[in-house]
Amino acid sequence: MINIISDMDGVIYRGNNLIPGAKEFIYNLLENNIPFIFLTNNAEQTPIDLQRKLQSLGVDGLKPEHFFTAAQATAIFLHTQKEKGTAYVIGTGGLVSELYNVGYSIDENNPDYVVVGKTAAFNYDMLKKAVSLINKGARFIGANPDITDPAPNGELIPAVGPILSAIETATGKKPYIVGKPNPVMMSIAKNKISAHSADTVMIGDRMDTDILGGLGAGMKTCLVLSGVTTQEMLKEFPYRPNFVFNSVADIDLERLEKIN
Repeated sequence: MINIISDMDGVIYRGNNLIPGAKEFIYNLLENNIPFIFLTNNAEQTPIDLQRKLQSLGVDGLKPEHFFTAAQATAIFLHTQKEKGTAYVIGTGGLVSELYNVGYSIDENNPDYVVVGKTAAFNYDMLKKAVSLINKGARFIGANPDITDPAPNGELIPAVGPILSAIETATGKKPYIVGKPNPVMMSIAKNKISAHSADTVMIGDRMDTDILGGLGAGMKTCLVLSGVTTQEMLKEFPYRPNFVFNSVADIDLERLEKIN
């Protein structure tokens, strides 16, 4: 049986608007008992937040276990590196919550890690603090590398990438990125649905995270053009997805299962 790992923003919804056909796509997965998980570089919200968001958009039947975020992946990764460590966090409550869940505490004076996710509250004082702590020896972690996110009106808005770049420029140190396209996040997601790479399809709207991450993890890949990537942009990349669709409304799951 095929297994589905799918991105969310740009694939299932844009901002607070459900993409046409996404509801039917999800119900198809549920009704046919197809193993799936939504793998998102979103580090701002918890799985419960995402479940409730989709419920508010008219999609019922999903559980928190159907979602896996970059915040969860970051927390799990840090726990494997150092149990009960400490972190200075630039990000929202979703990222902080996941770190607490694995036994981490917040430390603004001498943390083991500086952990950075997307936040609209980013300011100069946060930048100064992060730079100081990293220069003193704290290790630099990014929840994901996304430079932009799609907004409901179709515009692209700044994501965590510019924040990471500001800190990198000031310290001269590159962050270790846990989210897509890192195979670490892909592997954890596959384990959560007991999937093998050869039987799994990664669906996403980004060539540089979703598709690259899927390829790196040995999965089949499916690009949808409902998010940040256009047909014209495909020429810029030296790799190709197995399939390209306008949106999830056009995806034929039986066809995906036959990909060699």
